[in-house]
Amino acid sequence: MKNKPDINNTNPTKNSFTFKTKHSRNKVYWASQIIGWSIFAIFNISIMSLFGHFTWQRVTTTLYLLFVGISVTHIFRSYTIKKRWLKLSLKKIIPRIILSSFILGAILYIIIFIVFYNIGFIHINKIQAGSVIWGLFNLIGIILVWELFYFSFHFFENYKAVEVEALIWEAAVKDYELKTLKSQLNPHFIFNALNSIRALINENPESAQTAVTYLSNILRYSLKKGHIETVSLSDELLTVTDYLKLESIRFEERLKYKIEVDEASKQVEIPPMMIQTLVENGIKHGLSTREQGGEIYISTNLTNTHLIIEIRNTGSFENEALKKAKGFGINNTKHRLNLIYGEKAKFTIENETNDIVLAKIVIPIEGDKNESYYN
Repeated sequence: MKNKPDINNTNPTKNSFTFKTKHSRNKVYWASQIIGWSIFAIFNISIMSLFGHFTWQRVTTTLYLLFVGISVTHIFRSYTIKKRWLKLSLKKIIPRIILSSFILGAILYIIIFIVFYNIGFIHINKIQAGSVIWGLFNLIGIILVWELFYFSFHFFENYKAVEVEALIWEAAVKDYELKTLKSQLNPHFIFNALNSIRALINENPESAQTAVTYLSNILRYSLKKGHIETVSLSDELLTVTDYLKLESIRFEERLKYKIEVDEASKQVEIPPMMIQTLVENGIKHGLSTREQGGEIYISTNLTNTHLIIEIRNTGSFENEALKKAKGFGINNTKHRLNLIYGEKAKFTIENETNDIVLAKIVIPIEGDKNESYYN
């Protein structure tokens, strides 16, 4: 099982990736500039030819407009980057787009007018107000379309980047929370196990030695598997069996247990130490509070889409000690399942009868993790 990166990890290639992204955007920008303005020029020349207005003077005018258009819009782009327009909200950017379209359109018109007047393409005595207004608003419209394409592209790119960043951080935070829960889990178990062995040392040294063997197996499993997200059910149940044997030495005849496993479920992946935590809670806050002790019964069942784990123990969920246990064992289980599987997994704990508590875990199996148990 692969581990996710730590939330505090930094990416040594981040600056290189950022440079490549900017370089790629520049290539897209220049390609769009040249292609876009070229399409505009070809369209204009085609319209001239179609309606019989084709002259080399008009072709020259169109090509000059293409050159000036690319130059003016590129200068405008540099200005917007410097002023960080792309970071502005839509409410602030829309008025700027409209105003700048009028200003740039007017600048384009003035530049073209001055150049064409000096080379003799335009004669003052032949200028008509209607043609001036039409030419001016035509250029304003062209600039407005350019700006709409430009800002729409960047807003879409920024939106995607923000979404990706949010997903990365969400995954990192979940990974961090999951590791925090695991770091709480192991000391909690070790503390209780050592207490059990300490109680045995004076009462029965040989049993204490056997208990140490069981504990070493459990700790080895915890150290080996604790850093990964999931383990096989069979591995988890081996550790649970060691734990139950450990507790059986202490409780003697007061603890009886039974494990029934669906053979097909043994290789299904589950979070490590999860069953052990619930068994521990069942013993500590259920049957250990009763003079006559009680039973632990663990069963698994594999369906087409989910693994169902049921843990029954003698006791009552209304017991005050068990309610306090929710602070660690039960809430920890719910939180870990949620971090790994989201709503696709389910955990419940309730009184099945007056003296039997049932804890039930439902986990989606590999390949069916999109199928929610609630559906």
